[in-house]
Amino acid sequence: MSVDYALEKFFQVTFSDDKTVAYVQLSDWEEGFGCEPEELEQFLRKRGIKYGIQHDAINRIAGHAEEYQYSRTPVAMGTEPVHGENGRIEFKVDLGDKETSRPLETADGKVDYKEITRLNNVRKGQLLAVRIPAKPGVPGTAVTGEEIPCKPGKEAQFKIGKNVVVDPEQNVMYAAIDGLLTKTEKGKINVFPVYEINGDVDYSIGNIDFVGTVVIRGNVLSGFRIKAAGDIRITGFVEGAELEAEGSIDISGGIIGYNKGYVKAGHNVKSAFVQDGNVIAGADVNVSQSIMHSNVRAGQNVFCNGTKGLIVGGSIQAGERVVARTVGNSTSTTTVIEVGVLPELRNELGELRVKLKQQLESMDKTDKALYLLNQLAASGQLPPDKLALRIKLNATKKIQYGRTERNPGTHA
Repeated sequence: MSVDYALEKFFQVTFSDDKTVAYVQLSDWEEGFGCEPEELEQFLRKRGIKYGIQHDAINRIAGHAEEYQYSRTPVAMGTEPVHGENGRIEFKVDLGDKETSRPLETADGKVDYKEITRLNNVRKGQLLAVRIPAKPGVPGTAVTGEEIPCKPGKEAQFKIGKNVVVDPEQNVMYAAIDGLLTKTEKGKINVFPVYEINGDVDYSIGNIDFVGTVVIRGNVLSGFRIKAAGDIRITGFVEGAELEAEGSIDISGGIIGYNKGYVKAGHNVKSAFVQDGNVIAGADVNVSQSIMHSNVRAGQNVFCNGTKGLIVGGSIQAGERVVARTVGNSTSTTTVIEVGVLPELRNELGELRVKLKQQLESMDKTDKALYLLNQLAASGQLPPDKLALRIKLNATKKIQYGRTERNPGTHA
């Protein structure tokens, strides 16, 4: 009886479904049966096992076959295929999740419930996302020596929306304009130049800081803040809020300021009326109805010449002219109108005059104190602590004198 025939009688060879493992099980047994490891290995090779043979296992089975009567023992181990990884889009700007927005917690542990909106502001040319290539994977090897194919990863593709651009190789995405980074239907990435709120700016919205134009289809409640690099357009009213735009501000309903907050635009401010408000415009302020008890500053013109065209109370400053149908009222409410000088320069001059007055008063006090100390020093009655004070006052006088010299002409 040949060795191969004898081994076939006693050993059964099986494979796993994917042929990555080969097993041997003793199917019969006779007293005195035995074989050499080389004979068992040759038996396995004739049955197609060419890869991953486990020599330690073969040595144990050949030397102690009786111990393997009731179990399958792995005698060859193939290599599992490593499937490829899908490519992905990695965002370099946090898209955020409005549903999980929380109030801002400051360094001292306080919570600001007006700071809940986290806009994904991006600038033109800013890197938005990069494409991470897919990994191809590594084929496996069956115990028969055959290659086990792997599944390659799928390449990711940018879902391009509005106002974004990608490089020719489709590897990176950039913002084409300043605006709001937004993911829309089917995962498209967009940059919108306008941020719209369909309702009031209240605690559900919070403060807004945006690199484009802000449109509010409602009111802006007292205590909130809107800052825009573009324009601000509001269909309702503005209460005692802070509005600041590098462009223009248009308020359809009007301003009820309660003597707090301000409306400041780099260009024009337009409103139906202004009551108890503070308005600053780099160019024109255009009010269709009335300006009541408010502080209004315009780099060029203030127009209040609509059907009502009334200015009563407060202070109106314009670099060129103020136009109104009626200024003041029959009860002689104080109404200040100033034209011909840029408001910023006039107000700065007033502040400088106040500072100069304070410095002159401080210098007078210093001179009087030094006079007394000098008198004591001349009579030999200056104690050590007063000597230090005298040195300090002399140094203070030199500093104050230098400040006054740097502001010539402010005495006017």
